[in-house]
Parts: sequence; structure tokens; C-alpha cells
Amino acid sequence: MRLKFGKHRASDDGVEVTEARGVRTLHLGSRAIQSAMRVSRPWDLELAYTRAMMGFVMFNPQPQQVLMIGLGGGSLAKFIRKHREQTHITAVEIDPRVIAAARGQFELPPNDATLDVIEADGALYVRQHPASADVILLDGFDAGNQVEALATQTFYDACRRALRPGGILVVNLWGRDHEFAEYFARLARAFDGEIGWLSVQDKTNVIVFGFADDGASAKLVEVQPRLADLGKRWGLDLRGFARDMQWADGIAPLLG
Repeated sequence: MRLKFGKHRASDDGVEVTEARGVRTLHLGSRAIQSAMRVSRPWDLELAYTRAMMGFVMFNPQPQQVLMIGLGGGSLAKFIRKHREQTHITAVEIDPRVIAAARGQFELPPNDATLDVIEADGALYVRQHPASADVILLDGFDAGNQVEALATQTFYDACRRALRPGGILVVNLWGRDHEFAEYFARLARAFDGEIGWLSVQDKTNVIVFGFADDGASAKLVEVQPRLADLGKRWGLDLRGFARDMQWADGIAPLLG
């Protein structure tokens, strides 16, 4: 299916693409922005929360296998391809219209040796692929709400099993969701408390990192001297992320 993109707006049964001031945005059944791309810089990350999700490179700057659950406009896939061609990316998206929009309107390249976009149920895919990913990027929203099937205890437990040793789950949560505290608690249970988080734009988004191994906070201290160079290589403010990173025992301010 192809969306026909006009000068300012295109839509197809709940999948809408708009463009204003050089920024193209994807909406799924609501005014909430699911993905954004600056047309003059299609490989960069326009949205702050997507940049925060890339904070995983502080802990693993050279992932071999990245699994994305939820494609959106493909911003994260494009960004990783630009900065690390050796990484293989599998993106699982249940809605074929979203895949069509990413390919037709957001310059996501076709499948090749390093990118595999699969039309499938992300929850089922994770259960069927244990120990397959170094990093899982989970961004599952529909009409502005968290997809419940991608936020259950069973699913988060499956994500833990889908990670290789040293693996990291990165989850985009909406900080004002009335179920936020429960989602965070489920993640903490799935990862035995090995949880970090970054608050983005006054907790509009909260990026939660679940670590398959112990000692993530100590590792972050160890890599501090290298973050400036690593951040320059990726085009990210990694020192800022390290400064703002909180751990599971500091979640109380987000629950008020």
C-alpha cells in the first residue's frame, strides 16, 4: 500500500503523514507524533526521545544484533545504519500501512544484508526468538496509547529471554500514562531491578533501560572518560545522558 503524499498532508485510515517547516511527521489515529524526520536530514534523529533511546551505546557501542519492536518512520533504524553499518537490524511492525509510510515517506531503505523489516506481531516474535538480540528497542504505541500486548509482565519477561548475555532492553514509555507505575514495576521485575531511566521533556517520555546483566551503574562510571569521544562519533550528548541517568531506586519522583 502506498500513501500519496501531498504538499502538507496525506492520510490513510488512521495513518497520517503531515509536513510543516521542513519536518515530516507520522501519526497513528491521533495527533500524537509517532515519528518525525527533517526532510533535509533524513538520517538524523529529530525527536528527543529517540535520541535518549540511543543511550544504550553508553553500555554497548558495538551491538551486532538490534531488534526493533515497532517501526514508526524507521528513524532509529536509519540512524543506526548511518553510524554503524556492521550492526544488523531487525524491525518488527504489525501494521503494513506503517511499513508503507516508512518506506514511501520517511526514506527507510529496502531490506538488505543489514536491515530486515518484518510484518509480524512483535509480542509473538519476541517469544519465538530467545537469546537473539544484543539490544531490543521497544516503541509500541497505537493512537497515542501504549499497546497493552507490548507492556504485559509476560512480554517483558520474554524480552529478557530474547536478550543475549549483556543485552539491553530500551523501552519508550509515556510518563503521564495512568498505567506508568505498573509498567515500570513490571520492567523492574523482569530485570531483577537492573533498571535505569531517562526522563525526556518533563517526563513526557520516560526511556527505561533493562539490563540483562548486573552492574550497569558501575559500568557507566567506568566509561565516563570515553563518553565525549563516543558521543561525537554517534552525534549524541552521551555525557548529558550519563549525568541524567537514574536508577530503579530513584523512580519515586516519576510516580507522584
